[in-house]
Order: sequence, then structure tokens, then C-alpha cells
Amino acid sequence: MSDLPLFPRSRFPVEVDPLYYESMARNAGYQWIAGVDEAGRGPLAGPVVAAAVIMPEGVTYPGIKDSKQMTEKAREESFCLIQKEAVAVGVGVVSEKVIDDINILQASLRAMKKAISCLTPAPHLCLVDGPHGIPMSFPQKCLVHGDSLSQSISAASIVAKVYRDRLMCAYHEQFPQYGFSENKGYATPRHQASLKRHGPCPIHRTSFRGVCD
Repeated sequence: MSDLPLFPRSRFPVEVDPLYYESMARNAGYQWIAGVDEAGRGPLAGPVVAAAVIMPEGVTYPGIKDSKQMTEKAREESFCLIQKEAVAVGVGVVSEKVIDDINILQASLRAMKKAISCLTPAPHLCLVDGPHGIPMSFPQKCLVHGDSLSQSISAASIVAKVYRDRLMCAYHEQFPQYGFSENKGYATPRHQASLKRHGPCPIHRTSFRGVCD
């Protein structure tokens, strides 16, 4: 695992160019650049989901941005666009049981590793959201707030979020009393009240505060 010091500090705000980091990586000799991000580190229930996305070189898609800044409808539309336009998309899912066993950070990194392993072609370099490198032996660059700085990471954030939201809506059919279709497993007042009333269900993260209290 190596976090590359590829990118010089710019005097200009890189937010104006969502391909800044991708371009710098290609100028350094890397062809296939994957953005990597996860969704679901904070919820009380459900898996953590990661996505890795390689987008076409040099193409800017204005609708692709940090998934947290988008409406559900906009995310769904961009998800379809990414599926259509991306060179490759990989998804990794790590269950709540594994989260309880190894902690959420390690589970998130495992999900990212799974997502990257699904990519064909394999990436030459990964741009990873956040400060933590993925335990794999290939070039990578960690970017704090990368989902708002890199189009590739933004695309991964959208895929991970939409994929996980769909999983939680499916779980709602099995456990409707918790409102997973609305809260996606996060600690909303209704979800917390349901936990007090019914106790945890099989997809709750029992190691998280508030689940078994």
C-alpha cells in the first residue's frame, strides 16, 4: 500500500475542475484511474457498501458530484448515467456481522478492497475518499473530502449510496417496524423508538452504541 505524493499544492481551488486529480495522475503515467468511496459507516443497521468507478478520460459530467449534496432523484439519475458511461464499476458489501467483528473502519476498507477487485480493467491508481489507505499493494492517493474534489470519487459515492439505499429498502420488507425505507438504518427518532420497543433485528449492528442499550 502506498499513498502517492503525486499532486502538488495548487494556488487555485481544485473544486472548479472535477478532473484535476485524474488529470494529474494521467500526467504521471497512470491510465485507468478509479475513484473509491463508501456509504453506511454511521448507521445502526445494515451493511457498509463501497464502490469503485473508472470514468472515461477527460469527460466532465456536471450531474456527478458528492452524493450527500444530491437529492434522491438526482442520485438515481446519476447512478443510471454512471452505469451507462463508466469504463468499469465495482461494488463491495460487508455485512453488519463483520462490522461487529472487526469494527466499522476495517469493514469499510474491506468493502473498498472488494469493490476494487471487481473492476475490469484493473485500475492503475485509485483515488480514495478519506485519510485511510486501502490494504492493497498498488498506487493510491487518499483525499480528505475527495467526494467533493474528484469526479471519479463522486461517482463512486453515488453508486455506493444508491446501492446501499436499495438494500435497505429491501430489508424494510422484512423488518417494516424500523422504517428502513426512510431512515436507511440511521439513528432517527423513529428508528430509536422502534429499537426501544422491539429490540434489535438481525441486521442491527450490536456493537454500536444505542442498539443494545
